[in-house]
Formats: sequence, structure tokens, C-alpha cells
Amino acid sequence: MKKILLPFIICISLFTTAQAQHADRSKFIRDSLDLYISKALTNWRIPGIAVFIVKDNKIVLVKGYGIKELGLPNTVDINTLFMIGSNTKAFTATALAMLQANNKLSLDDKVTKYIPEFKLENKFAGQEATVRDLLCHRLGFQTFQGDFTFYNTNLTRAQVIEKLGELKAVYPFRTKWGYTNAAFLTAGEIIPRVTNKPWEVYLKEAIFAPLGMTNTLALTKDLPKSLNRTVAHTLTDGRLAPIPYCQIDGLAPAGAISSSASDMGKWVMALLNNGKVGNRQVIPQAAIMATREPQDIVGSQYHLNGENNFELYGLGWFIQDYFNHRLIMHDGGVSGYLSSVTLSPQDNLGIVILTNTDQNQLFEALRWELLDAFFGKPYHDYSDAYLKNYKTRTTADQQTERKLRDTVALALKPALSPSFYLGKYTNSFYGSMTVTQGENNDLEMRFEHHPTMFAKLQPLGGNRFFVTFSDPVMGKAIFPFIVQNGKVTGVKVKVADFVERGAYDFKKE
Repeated sequence: MKKILLPFIICISLFTTAQAQHADRSKFIRDSLDLYISKALTNWRIPGIAVFIVKDNKIVLVKGYGIKELGLPNTVDINTLFMIGSNTKAFTATALAMLQANNKLSLDDKVTKYIPEFKLENKFAGQEATVRDLLCHRLGFQTFQGDFTFYNTNLTRAQVIEKLGELKAVYPFRTKWGYTNAAFLTAGEIIPRVTNKPWEVYLKEAIFAPLGMTNTLALTKDLPKSLNRTVAHTLTDGRLAPIPYCQIDGLAPAGAISSSASDMGKWVMALLNNGKVGNRQVIPQAAIMATREPQDIVGSQYHLNGENNFELYGLGWFIQDYFNHRLIMHDGGVSGYLSSVTLSPQDNLGIVILTNTDQNQLFEALRWELLDAFFGKPYHDYSDAYLKNYKTRTTADQQTERKLRDTVALALKPALSPSFYLGKYTNSFYGSMTVTQGENNDLEMRFEHHPTMFAKLQPLGGNRFFVTFSDPVMGKAIFPFIVQNGKVTGVKVKVADFVERGAYDFKKE
């Protein structure tokens, strides 16, 4: 009898322990979240963060942590503005889906129906591309292709659309997913052709105001005017410092919105409530469902907890399976900011995380920590795990940069006299760039469409130069100049992968 009873007792014990662990996980937000975030802000060197969580139409948490700007005591609150970057895309896609639900357009209409001047280098693709194609990144471009030309530049929206037509796609039309910011800008510019209202006005009238998102701003030019706003930060040479706001109103429908935890919470709650606010149907349910319908296969998503899941793309949303929960989600990143928005509609769960530095993965780690808590999964301390990986990569990057700076310190002379490198260079897609003589005989590059930015070039010997951009988001690089028969004929320009993954060949005039 004892031999039979012992396994039974062990099973009961294990079941009770599992139940206790599940119960403990449900208390994570109430008992441990503040401490978790405070520790993470210090470890990640994040000035401020704002978090919103809703479950079953009840607000679990809406709170600001930390400060708006490094060195100043102003604390983040629930109405403090952060740039949300590409979380703007869901607003643009939803706005267009609303117009479809109201029979103003069809997402399967050709782009040229509304923007007759729209063209692509692949003529067939330009003629056949639909609004849906723009919103799900399947024009054939490589992820971030063209963004050095488009991001934080002086190009107007019309000029971005025109230049997109000159960009040679890497893949055949509709054969491969490739994240294309300029496509979302193009989609957003369909809105004024249909409504006679600019994108930013339509969003305010159709979405922001009806949802009560009274602090949310559609354009980057308006952010400095707000009294309750964070400042953008990044790490440069190991130092955390404020940086200027990026000016991306030329790409506004792809990433220009600034919002707060409170306002983003209203957006998320409406989406989880099938577009309703109380008894008011603000967003047609059909529009919400249209954005969540899978359009493309992105690939697999590997998690630190061992999960390996599919990742799809809808319209302005990534779609992912996570422990048999269908997640609707997106991240956002612009100069000095990273954010995440996550919905689990079947669980009536929504999470918003906003941060004011672009050098952190807490916006990801905290999302998975919260999801695991709600789904009753074991605690992983994702923040610590992400941080270890981040520090390993950062250390490797610093070692590489240190070697380059050591080479610069040797004061190696370039293969040619500095005057040979001076002059105007052009790239058929970007436009022009000029190399001039800077301080200490270093060279400087100035770019036609980035009038406030320059790049400092220091010789590494031969025709290679170590490059530091005045805008830290553009990164550091090695630029090789092309020399033929003793004459400089061109240079290869490469910015950080965060902006664009490919390089630009500039030819010397």
C-alpha cells in the first residue's frame, strides 16, 4: 500500500508546486514589476520608460518611470510624450482600412488610381502595385532599402515617392518580404487623395480625437513645442547623452507619431474592444480585422526561452504564435527612442512599452516578461539575458573601434595628397555629397539631403578612412575611396544597419 501511495503523494506535491508557481507568476506585476523596471533602467542606462497594461478591458498598470532628460529631475508620467517610431504604421494601416470599411477605397485598388505619378523601377510592379502591397512590404525591396536617402532628410513626401520610383528592387515583385518605410509613406499619401485632408489631419479627426488621445502628435515638428515630452538619448563612445529629435515628417506615415502611455493605452483598448469606446464604434471592426489578416511570411522568431515560432506580417502589424497565443505586435525605433506594442486578442491583453534611448532591449525583454507572467510561464529575467548578449556585442564593437582608432593615432598618410579626395561626388539615387578639408587636415563629408549632418574622415593608410558621423545614429564606418590611374574616381558610403543595410557608391565629378 505504501509503494502505491508514495507516487500518488509525489504527484499531488508536484501538482501543488506547479499551481503555486502559476500563482506566483500572476503576482509578478503587482509585487515585482516596479523593482524589476527600476533595476533595468539602471542596468540598461535608460533615462525614462512608460508602461501600459490592460487585461479584460481593465487597466492593470499605466505608469511612468525615470526621467525625461538625463541630468534633469523632471519625471516621466502617464502623459509624457515619446516618439513611437514604426508603431505609427498600425495607425496608417488602420486609417486606410477604415476608409475601405466606409467604401471610400479598396485596399486592393492600384496605387496609381490615387497617385497617378507613382512609378517603380520595375515598370510592371509600379503599374500593378496595390494599396495592400504598400502596407505589407512586398514591393520587392530589401529591408530598409533606400532609408539613408529618406531618413531624417530634407526630402518632402512627394520627393520621397518620386525617388522610390528610381530605387532598383533587390527581389522580384511580390516574391519576398522587405520592410519598406517609403512604401508606408506612399500609402499614407493616398489618404489626402481620398479625403482631401492631410494624413496628420485625418488621423487626428478619425482616430486620435474620437479615442481621446488628446496629447498625441502626428508630426515630429510639433514635438519640441510640447511641455510634457521626453528627450531622445543615445550612447556615444560609452556616454549616454541627449540627441536632437529626428525630423521625419517626410516619412510621417511610416514613423513620426509621438504619444504617451495613457494615449497609447486608449488606442490598444479600442483595438482589443473591436473598435468600440463604450457604446461608440470609433473604428469599424472590419478595419481592425483587415489589418490582422496575414499577408506575408517574414520568417522564424527565436526566443531566449527556447520557443521557435513563425512570424507573419499583416498590415502594419507583425503576427506571431507564442505558446499557442496569437500575438499582434510591432516595435518602433527612431533616433533616441525604442518602443513596443503587443496585443493578444484571445486573452484580451495589451501591452505598451515606451523608452527614450535607442540603445536598449528592455522594450523587448519586458514584453516577454509580462507575457510569460500572464501566460503562467516560468520566470526568465529576460532583461538580464538580453543585457549579457548586448554587452558581448558592444564589447566586440568597442574592440574593433579601438583598433581603428589606434591605427588613426599612427597618423598614417593616405595614398594620395588630401587634395585629391576633395570635390563633389554623386550617387544616381541619393544625389550629391561634397568632400572638404576639415580641422587637423582631416576630411569632411557633407550630404545634399542631410544639411545638418557631416562625417569626419580620418586616414587609416592607403585609400581607407575611419568615418564618424556627427549624427551618432548613422554610426561609424570605414569608407574606401576608389582610385584608378592615380585619380580618385569614387567612394563607397555605408551607414549603420539600423538606418540602411546596403552601401552607396558615389562617383567623383
